[in-house]
Amino acid sequence: MTDRLGEQLTLLARTIAQRRGHDPEVSYTAGLLARGPAGAAKKFGEEAVELAIAAVQGDPAAVAAESADVLYHWLVLLEACGVNPDAVADALEKRQGRSGLEEKASRPS
Repeated sequence: MTDRLGEQLTLLARTIAQRRGHDPEVSYTAGLLARGPAGAAKKFGEEAVELAIAAVQGDPAAVAAESADVLYHWLVLLEACGVNPDAVADALEKRQGRSGLEEKASRPS
């Protein structure tokens, strides 16, 4: 696996950040951001359900396309919440080398 996905996510996150405050009549991203965290979260959830449906249907092309939608809306949600994607990278780095069960058990109840 190459770092193409990481590069694309970095470019997309920058574009999303640049669209903050643009005219929602001209920019879909600006319109999503104008809805705030709750609106961005709702849209992210809708896209996640569409991805799950594509996976259940066993359509690899649809899974790839819906995954792209989920990643885009996830980055919009981060921007709407004021969370830098690097904070997510930090959280992932802290989990490296730990089993999922160990990591989950370490979370506060």
